[in-house]
Amino acid sequence: MASSPRVRVVTDSTCALPAALAAAAGLATVPLHVVVDGAEHLEGVDVDDDALAAAIVAGARVTTSQPTPAAFARVYARVADEGAADVVSVHLSGELSGTVHSAAAGAAGAPVNVRVVDSRSAATGMGFAALEAARAAERGADARTVEQVALRVASSATTLFLVGSLDHLRRGGRLTRAAAALGNVLGMRPLLTLRDGRIEVLAKVRTRAAAIDRLVEIAREAAARAARPLVAVHHLDTPADAAALAARLDDVASEPVLVGPVGAVLGAHVGPGLLAVVVVDADA
Repeated sequence: MASSPRVRVVTDSTCALPAALAAAAGLATVPLHVVVDGAEHLEGVDVDDDALAAAIVAGARVTTSQPTPAAFARVYARVADEGAADVVSVHLSGELSGTVHSAAAGAAGAPVNVRVVDSRSAATGMGFAALEAARAAERGADARTVEQVALRVASSATTLFLVGSLDHLRRGGRLTRAAAALGNVLGMRPLLTLRDGRIEVLAKVRTRAAAIDRLVEIAREAAARAARPLVAVHHLDTPADAAALAARLDDVASEPVLVGPVGAVLGAHVGPGLLAVVVVDADA
């Protein structure tokens, strides 16, 4: 990046973007905390996705927590020192985490004006919103415009995921007992989605193969509605399934499909076996 834009975009480590892509766009990322059997780690810094999946399978106790307001304040101060006059801070749905509230608290004493955005989304539903906002900032957009780009792209997100079990989501309080029971009934495979920032059961399918076919169908429909569709596929411990799924969606995406782990924090709540698709309209 030749020079720092006057508006900088900050996000958090649940954005599920490749580090090189985030850095190239000038995104500043604040890591969440992951605790594995009492040992604390920072997501994207010192916790490995494969190791986390193995720990969950082995029965390790895994918990997560949002960054502190002080952690956000330090990042806001740093980007101000780098020349930012305004910050747009884009984060994981407030229905799933207190991260966005910590960001707002950290912004209170920041040396720059900070606009905190609750994406009402997760993974690259939020990550793509932050990425497009950062690209707008690099083109010279003002803070209000950058904020609006983030909100529009986030609101366009279609987020779909298949999990091995709903138990992790239920135990973590991200899914009600009633919804978990509905999803697990009769051995059906539940397809989940995000609606207004909350996790809901979208459909129930009898086999994993049929569930993946349904993921592809819905994702292709979402891409067809988008002016400039961006597509990502996430997994936890299912890389071959993710690569195969991405290949089935490559022709509908305006840029190469992003494929990668969902990350430690979200992975801790969904458990191994996750396969997810996110589609956004970058021109929303």
